[in-house]
Amino acid sequence: MEIQSSAQAAGGPERIYLDGLAAGRFQIQRCEDCSQAVFYPRCVCPHCGGLALRWFSPSGEGVVYATTTVYRKPEQGGDYNVCLVDLPEGVRMMSRVAELAPAQVRIGMRVSARIVADGHAAQVVFVPSGRTA
Repeated sequence: MEIQSSAQAAGGPERIYLDGLAAGRFQIQRCEDCSQAVFYPRCVCPHCGGLALRWFSPSGEGVVYATTTVYRKPEQGGDYNVCLVDLPEGVRMMSRVAELAPAQVRIGMRVSARIVADGHAAQVVFVPSGRTA
């Protein structure tokens, strides 16, 4: 599904991305000049310098590339993980894996994207998909 070009939108590509998440759509960009997927949202392709970036919905599947634990006191919300997830479209994004204790998140774990809103802006988190890489 394609929406407007990043350069045409008021507020730029980050606003389009966040508005999409708020509407329940996880989208990343693809450069029409070099066909490379792009994430984090941008106005210019980091691969070729092209300006023709279009939005599309990725598969939502991924593999944990790296993970770490952020330690916090229980009264501050407790520990959580931060991870880098490789998507098959060719981008890597920072997120977290939900539904598991931080120590249970493993490099190579297959995960699936979910959009959650926790009182702030909607964001993409991942949950285990039940298969290993």
